[in-house]
Amino acid sequence: MSTASIEVEITSPFPRETVFKVFNDFHTIAPKVNPQVFKSIETLEGDGGVGTIRLFTFGDGVPFTSRKYKQGTIDTSNFSYNYTFFEGDNLMGILDSIDHHVKIVPSAEGGSVFKQTVIYNCKGDDKPSAEVLNFEKELYEKTYKAIEAYAVARPETY
Repeated sequence: MSTASIEVEITSPFPRETVFKVFNDFHTIAPKVNPQVFKSIETLEGDGGVGTIRLFTFGDGVPFTSRKYKQGTIDTSNFSYNYTFFEGDNLMGILDSIDHHVKIVPSAEGGSVFKQTVIYNCKGDDKPSAEVLNFEKELYEKTYKAIEAYAVARPETY
């Protein structure tokens, strides 16, 4: 079994508490700000905490139709969480799962840095292509910026 990974790092003017709070609402915000990618995100099991399972249905902006993820740890004191995609055509027939590890750290400028490591756990030696990895990295970055803009427009909520 082999792996491939990408690193996403985005600086924000917002404190990590705000970024963490906003991304806890990803499932409701993402379809609003990026419907070409996220047609819907439905909770199948759980209350949003550890063990929650959600179904992502994708829009026309991506080459996949759906995927399921399971929420792993949520560490509110360290502003970190992880989740795993375990089912769906985004596994491309070559992946067992895709693990996401997110940590939001303070930046020297007073805001924060959103750090995400995405690990693609391959069934065998085949790995996602460089084009797929670059596409996904850009997708995460664009979605982050759209979610941040959503939060800026709603300061009373975030």
